[in-house]
Amino acid sequence: MPQVALVSRVKAKEGRAEELVAAFGPVFEQVEREPGTLLYVLNRSKDDPELFWVSEIYADDDAFTAHRDSAAMSAATPVLGDLIAGAELIVGEPVAAKGVLARSASTPRVTD
Repeated sequence: MPQVALVSRVKAKEGRAEELVAAFGPVFEQVEREPGTLLYVLNRSKDDPELFWVSEIYADDDAFTAHRDSAAMSAATPVLGDLIAGAELIVGEPVAAKGVLARSASTPRVTD
């Protein structure tokens, strides 16, 4: 099974960016306990402090489903929803990587 990669672009409601960061706290506690969550990063734009993106990589579809259906995500979803002005989600699979272990032998590795 291929790994699952996600990128979520998230715009916080005006003046609510710090609340959004804090609301991710329980999610990060959860992903620390998920062996199938290989990467979970909350990023913030340098140009727009209310613009974020989340980079995620899961070992496979089952790992992604376990994360998505976790109690922490169920609890966080309505809280995050109140803080988000707009969002876009892209789901795919890694094609090439550096610094992230790609499990598939067919996935080329980009190196220095």
